[in-house]
Amino acid sequence: MNNYVVGLGEALWDCLPEGRKIGGAPANFAFHAGQFGFNTIAISAIGKDELGDEIIEKFQENNLRHHLERVDFPTGTVQVKLDDKGIPQYDICEGVAWDNIPWTDEIALIARKTRAVCFGSLAQRNTVSRETIKRFLATMPRITADIGSSASSMETLRIFDINLRQHFYNREIIEESLRQCNILKINDEELELIAEMYGLKAISSEDQCWVLLSKWNLKMLILTCGTDGSYVYSPGQVSFVPTPMVEVADTVGAGDSFTGSFVASILKGRTIREAHETAVKVSAFVCTQNGAMPILPEELKN
Repeated sequence: MNNYVVGLGEALWDCLPEGRKIGGAPANFAFHAGQFGFNTIAISAIGKDELGDEIIEKFQENNLRHHLERVDFPTGTVQVKLDDKGIPQYDICEGVAWDNIPWTDEIALIARKTRAVCFGSLAQRNTVSRETIKRFLATMPRITADIGSSASSMETLRIFDINLRQHFYNREIIEESLRQCNILKINDEELELIAEMYGLKAISSEDQCWVLLSKWNLKMLILTCGTDGSYVYSPGQVSFVPTPMVEVADTVGAGDSFTGSFVASILKGRTIREAHETAVKVSAFVCTQNGAMPILPEELKN
């Protein structure tokens, strides 16, 4: 119970063409990491409204442990439209509950017992949640206390799933997050934006990843490129795994399932390559399902 895996940030409803589905990258991450047997917690804030009640009900249905503060703002919603390729386009409402996650004694207690946390840029668009995320990262132990393991193997994981959405980010938020994380998850479109921000457009995407890995002293950099495969960069090595061809229902939550299953595999002691292969298989399966939180087949979890 002292080694939590936490998804910290937005909890909301994705309003898809076929109806509302539970959403938010941190909750999706926690759900999928939890399917691999970890004690996961989704931390966010919801409104004192029916949509907030329904989020709690849905998390309970999915056996997702959660710590959701009830605040005086409406529960978050996102209008999601899918393009011809099933790629989601988002219209994210502002001034909502997850913009206002308060720092509490309960959240501080969780932070002190956290083995891995995943956070993004979106939940930092407002000062209240941004400060809570910063305090959570600062409160986490840097090394867990398991006796008999090397310090490097027991280093806590702080995953920045950059998740750039609309205009809800800036250089200050990104740089502070890069200073605090030790794993960066980014997709090819986001890499282009970051490369432009840091004057790296003249070099290849591979070299851009090596520069970011070195500049921010990261343990790993995960680059996903849609149907063109994915890469995991770590000091001295790189893993590439092609994307399987599947019949896509929608891609909502696929990236979060990749992150959750990758981190779970690393925490189980798998190599980067093994964790990478598992993450690719899991995210490909999620693409064949509707919604972000499908139950994984046992062969994927094993």
